[in-house]
Order: sequence, then C-alpha cells, then structure tokens
Amino acid sequence: MTNSIYDFTVTTNDGQIIKLSDLKGKVILIVNTASRCGFTPQYIELEYLYRKYKNQGLIILAFPCNQFANQEPKNDQQIADFCKNFYDISFPIMQKTLVNGSQANPLFKFLKQKAPGILGSINIKWNFTKFLINHDSSVIVRYSPITKPKVFEVGIQSLLAEINQ
Repeated sequence: MTNSIYDFTVTTNDGQIIKLSDLKGKVILIVNTASRCGFTPQYIELEYLYRKYKNQGLIILAFPCNQFANQEPKNDQQIADFCKNFYDISFPIMQKTLVNGSQANPLFKFLKQKAPGILGSINIKWNFTKFLINHDSSVIVRYSPITKPKVFEVGIQSLLAEINQ
C-alpha cells in the first residue's frame, strides 16, 4: 500500500522521469488537462500561478487525459506544442494518462482516495480537476473543474508560507 505521493514516479511528455520524492518540500498542484475543453483557458491562470510562485516552491504537473468526451485526442508532442504555442506553458506536462477506471494512473488512484470529491465521490468527473498537496504531502485538497486556479491562490500562498518561514 502506498502511503505517500512521494512513492510515485511520473514521466514527462518528452520521456523524462520525475521522482515525486524529489519534490519533497515543495507545494505541488496536479491537474488533469485537455486541449479541447471549455476549461482549457485555465491554463492561463495555472501558468500565472506557476510563474509567480515557482521560486517560492510551487510546482505544477499537468496530466493530459482523453477520458472526457474525446477532448484530448492529440499525441504527446502535439499536446506539448499546443501548450507552448497557445498558452506559453513552462510547467511540466506529463505523458497522456488515464485518471479513472482499472487502468488509471496509480498516482490518480492514490489522489482520489486521499481527496475524494463532493459527497465522497472517488472518480474524477471532468478535465481540470486539481489536487493541491502541501510540502510534506500530509494535506491533499481536491478542487473541481469549475474552480479557477486563482480562486485558491491564497491557499497556495498559505502552504508556501509554511515552507518559507
């Protein structure tokens, strides 16, 4: 049984392995994304937060997913190009993944158990569900797709203040 987010490794869309244990001491925001979703413009606020807080310890990891109405049909390279060309994304984009079902990425299985959705639901309902994890992974908060990233900026600031004292 996995007890911590730090037990996982993830792969960027260009094949680099990231050990989440290397992110200890950082505030992590994990988001399942899609390029053809009504929530795709949230990339703007995600990039804003990343640029504003990355030097204080924020890392954002985007996980493209095509499980919701075929809204991410692109391959990894096309996704990278889209994110760079349309939103100037500088935070890491992971390989396309599954977030629900028996073949779901183990990281998302873990996150969904640690931070259930509304009324205790486990499955991710749509693109741009966000998980905010504090610097020692003891607190994981789930935000719904409709919650814009700037809405929980104060939460990010609070978690960053804990590590920058």
